[in-house]
Amino acid sequence: MFQGSHSITMDAKGRIAIPAKQRECFMALSNGQLVMTAHTENRCILIYPENEWEQIRPQIEALPTFNKHALRVQRLLLGNATSLELDSNGRVLVPPTLRTYARLDKNLMLVGLGKKLELWSEEAWFKSVVNAELDDDAPPPELLTLSL
Repeated sequence: MFQGSHSITMDAKGRIAIPAKQRECFMALSNGQLVMTAHTENRCILIYPENEWEQIRPQIEALPTFNKHALRVQRLLLGNATSLELDSNGRVLVPPTLRTYARLDKNLMLVGLGKKLELWSEEAWFKSVVNAELDDDAPPPELLTLSL
């Protein structure tokens, strides 16, 4: 579904224009309805077609609330989830709370990750992803089986 990275800009009102290919996916999958929420590990925003979000949400709601890690995930994902709709020009308003959370300014990166998109500040994208040093954590076994 969603792939590729796009350098985009946010206007003074906090709106972004979704590139044509991604816009077509949103229209086909959810009639232009989407959900934005906070990423739990990185200072970026997750963007799901609404129907994809509705499949994930029950799993998040079912997490044990007496576990501090699970509760943090619920608070970030559910507490920041905002249902939105693409306007006739393919634009969407990024909620102010999410703009603050992800430290978004004018220059952004929109990155396709299959069933969802990530929205990053351009500066954070290059610092945290493109130019990041990998830590000493071992890669997951599934990654070791991948051949490109």
